[in-house]
Amino acid sequence: MEGEEDQPLTPAGRLFLQPEMEQVVNCVLGMKHPIDVEAIKAEIKNSVLVQHPRFCSVLVRDNKGREYWRRTKVEIERHFLVRDMDSVSNGDEDEVVNGYLADLAVSTPLDTDKPLWEFHLLRTQGCCVLRFHHTLGDGISLISLALACCRRVHHPDQPATTSSSSSSSKISNTSTRTSTSTNNICRKVWRLVAVAWFTLVFVVGFLLRSLWVKDGKMALSGGLGVELWPRMIATARFDLEDMKAVKKAIVDAVASLLNYGIICDHNAHGELCRKSRHAKDIIPDPQVLAKCFQDALLEMKDAATALATTNSIEDGNFS
Repeated sequence: MEGEEDQPLTPAGRLFLQPEMEQVVNCVLGMKHPIDVEAIKAEIKNSVLVQHPRFCSVLVRDNKGREYWRRTKVEIERHFLVRDMDSVSNGDEDEVVNGYLADLAVSTPLDTDKPLWEFHLLRTQGCCVLRFHHTLGDGISLISLALACCRRVHHPDQPATTSSSSSSSKISNTSTRTSTSTNNICRKVWRLVAVAWFTLVFVVGFLLRSLWVKDGKMALSGGLGVELWPRMIATARFDLEDMKAVKKAIVDAVASLLNYGIICDHNAHGELCRKSRHAKDIIPDPQVLAKCFQDALLEMKDAATALATTNSIEDGNFS
């Protein structure tokens, strides 16, 4: 806009704009009710999303090729694309959405003559595909911004928040006791030496790998033009209650659950994963990996349930 200076991109933002690192974040949101396109546009138009400096700025370059953000007026209509796609014969709408995302990943960059974000509304499938260029932010900042645009179901005038549980207070109390116990000078000096040493090791390792060391050829290795090869996407489904059960058990007994869960997961899927690392005909199929993730969570949920049952029995015996 007039009177405002152009803001230079951060080094990370410039990196994400390089042809070798061009990255667009694709996020899918499923809708419970039929999509009302005009209502969504109205909400986004009045949300904090379009007020954020990065989401109302276009990318420009000066005569030296340096990138800058320039404020502009957001035209909501240009950021919404409505798609009416046919369903597949087997009724699996995830297959249609995954195919759409796979096509976006290789063939549809974001236009630079408008702010680098888009909403794709798939009305038949009842979902919305959010597309943000990685220069706008990382995962945490984008999720925080999306949360700021939401409102509570029973209190529409109040912003959505994440609930703080007692487990988080346990973590803070533990960290407080740990920090109090590390006030000893010797421990502080040792920690400083350790940080300096590991920083040096990782920096040297990064430089060696960047300049000389190369990954060995394997079944997962790509070839020339790999960024344009066709993509395949699979959906791994997780029950939110299962995730909560695992999280609760991990907070209460990290070592026991992790050791038990990793052992169970290794026993159940180790052979399949070993085959996947060596068999070309298995690796390209993302359904195999999605199944591994789903089954691994179920194994960890069973481990968490068993651990909770054991703890309750022990508490009963002590009482």
